[in-house]
Amino acid sequence: MVDKTPHATEPFQVWENAFTPEELAAIEAYGDKQTLSKGSIIDSGTETAAYDGIRVTQIAAVTPNPDTSWLYDRVGRVLRALNQQVYQFDITGFSEPFQFMVYNGNEGGHFSWHVDNGRQPAPRKLSATVQLTDGDAYEGCDLEFFGTHQVEPAPRRKGAMVIFPSYVLHRVTPIRSGTRKALVIWSTGPRFR
Repeated sequence: MVDKTPHATEPFQVWENAFTPEELAAIEAYGDKQTLSKGSIIDSGTETAAYDGIRVTQIAAVTPNPDTSWLYDRVGRVLRALNQQVYQFDITGFSEPFQFMVYNGNEGGHFSWHVDNGRQPAPRKLSATVQLTDGDAYEGCDLEFFGTHQVEPAPRRKGAMVIFPSYVLHRVTPIRSGTRKALVIWSTGPRFR
């Protein structure tokens, strides 16, 4: 359920209660069992870790499999419903695995201003982040969007699913203490025209 009257001109939408507390715990536990690696950036169609000043995070791919099929189904239903209600983009599904992201205070985890629809083979059209950590468990590490005239922070509520067009400028500010975990998703489709 969207937490306010949706407008496509807003930089992001928030879908509340997409997951129960038990499901959020299961997503986090699944991510914690995966092997984390240093987050990279796609440049000219290839990934590179040469941008340490831009992105500092640990990530693991959450691939579609029997243990995650329910998660892919749920996220797909939410994105299709919100897209139909707000954006009405031509989306076809997921061409990349979901990413489990961990921002650690001892590393100063962050991701500078960027957009998600770069040079991927299948164009990213909608991006989403599921907040897996209670907002009071860490300092800093705010997901922020540059709207029409100002920077707008996303909610830090555990379970909030923040959805936005992949071309919207956003960042994750440096984490000062604690750990923040999130699930990041991209829905793809034909190129915009």
